[in-house]
Amino acid sequence: MKGLLAGFLLTVLLAACATTPTGRSQLMLVSPDSAIQASAEAYPKMMEKYRREGKLNNDPAQVRRVKEITGRLIAVAMRDFPHTRKWKWQVVVIDEPKTVNAWCMAGGKMAVYSGLLKKIHPTDDELAQVMGHEISHAVANHVAEQMSIALASQLGLAILSVTALKDNRYRTAALSGAALAASLAIQLPFSRKAESEADRIGIELAAKAGYDPRAAVTLWRKMAKVGGGRPPEFLSTHPAPEHRQQALAALIPKMLKYYHPDAPHPVYRGL
Repeated sequence: MKGLLAGFLLTVLLAACATTPTGRSQLMLVSPDSAIQASAEAYPKMMEKYRREGKLNNDPAQVRRVKEITGRLIAVAMRDFPHTRKWKWQVVVIDEPKTVNAWCMAGGKMAVYSGLLKKIHPTDDELAQVMGHEISHAVANHVAEQMSIALASQLGLAILSVTALKDNRYRTAALSGAALAASLAIQLPFSRKAESEADRIGIELAAKAGYDPRAAVTLWRKMAKVGGGRPPEFLSTHPAPEHRQQALAALIPKMLKYYHPDAPHPVYRGL
């Protein structure tokens, strides 16, 4: 019996595996489409809270800058990753001067906090690294992966039955809190593998959009200095491996081949 259960669980895990753009295998009990749907439900609810508090898009210059940079990155993402072309991309600037953070939910629902702009003082190249990194989490289905890990933990794979996996009624019930899970997923630390993956994809997106890849290193230097003894919130959801700057620096020579700042760069205008 134990052997049959072990075999079944292995089959479940294999069936629920997907592959990221870098070739890494990831657990995918929650489909990317389900994560996008859940994020589409959660995002307006989150934004309504900030809207009631008068914290949305209060600085037109900031908003224009964020949308211009993000729009160039989205144009590259849509070209290189066709599955993102149907996404309803959005980005807002949340007026919280003490919060150094940014995130992107499944399906391209994004936010940048004013604290990141005011405390880090990023150049356009550095801000492109932030947004490219966040977009990459969505491109690589990291939110769906986070939700899948949480679902596996909640249900306990050892007690899942064939019926529960095959019958959509059970899965729907398990995902009844999907919108909440989608919002929580962006508040939890991604794995180091996911972070390295977002770094790799993000620096390439930024370079192809005409932003200097060398800014990835200067950005993380600034991040490390902000907050004194208390690291910025961005680092709590984006843990910095010990050799992150070195890893990014090692990517720069290859990324410079994509970097053509004087070339025309398309911008996604649907934000």
